[in-house]
Amino acid sequence: MDFGLTDDQREIQRTARELLSERSKPERVREHAEAATTDRDLWRELSELGWPGIAVAEENGGQGLGRIELSILCEELGRTLAPVPFLPSVLAATLIEHAGSPEQRERWLPGLASGELTGALGSSSDGSAALVIAAPEAGVIVLVDEDGGGRVLEPGQADVTPIASVDSTRSAGRVSGAEDAGEPLPGDVASGIDRALVAVSAELVGVCERALEMTVAYVKERKQFGVPVGSYQAVSHRCAQMLLETEKARSTAAFAAWAADAEPGRLAEAAAMAKSAASDAGREVTASAIQAHGGIAFTWEADVHWLYKRAQLDAALLGGAKLHRARLAAILADHAGAPAVG
Repeated sequence: MDFGLTDDQREIQRTARELLSERSKPERVREHAEAATTDRDLWRELSELGWPGIAVAEENGGQGLGRIELSILCEELGRTLAPVPFLPSVLAATLIEHAGSPEQRERWLPGLASGELTGALGSSSDGSAALVIAAPEAGVIVLVDEDGGGRVLEPGQADVTPIASVDSTRSAGRVSGAEDAGEPLPGDVASGIDRALVAVSAELVGVCERALEMTVAYVKERKQFGVPVGSYQAVSHRCAQMLLETEKARSTAAFAAWAADAEPGRLAEAAAMAKSAASDAGREVTASAIQAHGGIAFTWEADVHWLYKRAQLDAALLGGAKLHRARLAAILADHAGAPAVG
């Protein structure tokens, strides 16, 4: 197992960071968030580069790369909070590719891979999902349920009501009336969800990384009693803890991406580990960033609160830290032949 990036992967990372630092600047993100709009120009550019289909197999219209390459893009998009439906689209594509029938893959994956079609993925109960990211603009929606099943549906096959969410950098909707709508996914939905968790975890790593960078820069510059606040031990210890949480999330997310590509037999435990660590880190690192920034962080003009809001939503997406820690404990207990606790 090698967590180092190849030359090609480093080039993907470099290109993505350079492009997004220019095309998804904070003021542009803020403009779209306040107007509740998607950055269509940026989405078009990312689609032309083939980003939506980077991990979709070539026979399904994608580039045929792996979860590591997808994770690189998710991390960079998380850093900049790009107001595009990238994550929900790749999550929908992941479920369709790994749990869909050949006909379903042929019908929807080429459009999702090209970016001509956008997707959404939500967790449902009795055919309803309270919050589905990007549902109002999606051309295909995948709903997974508590029993391990899933359905794929198109606009008009269920009711989609636009709603406001804590993260206004992406649209959100409530889906209802989908009990028998669309088509069931006949394949391994659980495996598809585990691969989806890898992408969500990677985006959370990017959010944490940016929150840490902003915080360190701020406490170096902000002075109190004539000295930078970062010189105070309590503040420096908090920044160190933020770094530890970020690196823990990064390591477990990298392990999960590697497992998805190289050792799928370990994917379930790796995905549970990654999502629990990333959910914890997302909440804790961005909350610490808010605290370190002080009162300015609570103003609308500050940028750090956007990271906090994205982290809150991603941390809950497809299950939070508590759920996945319990799942990880059950998997490890099963491996050891011991009874699960709780």
